[in-house]
Amino acid sequence: MDGISVILVYLAGVNLITFFLMGLDKQKAKKHQYRIPEKTFWVLALIGGAVGGLIGMKFFRHKTKHSSFVIGMPLLIIFHAAIIIFFFFPSMS
Repeated sequence: MDGISVILVYLAGVNLITFFLMGLDKQKAKKHQYRIPEKTFWVLALIGGAVGGLIGMKFFRHKTKHSSFVIGMPLLIIFHAAIIIFFFFPSMS
């Protein structure tokens, strides 16, 4: 497996986990159970799960009233895209 494939598999995994946890936290919120800390979502987003977080927010209608999430997740996606372009497509930067 080459480097790009490893990174794609990693990103797919971290985004699926973030998406799944967004749905799980929404269910816990509905049942008034112990919640997943917001810090967990931010750590996952920072390490590459921002796309899964944003899709989870939209799909589960969760954290959509938190401006830090509404603004922060798209900003992280842009930041991660810039890093990927810079390192893997230097002729484009």
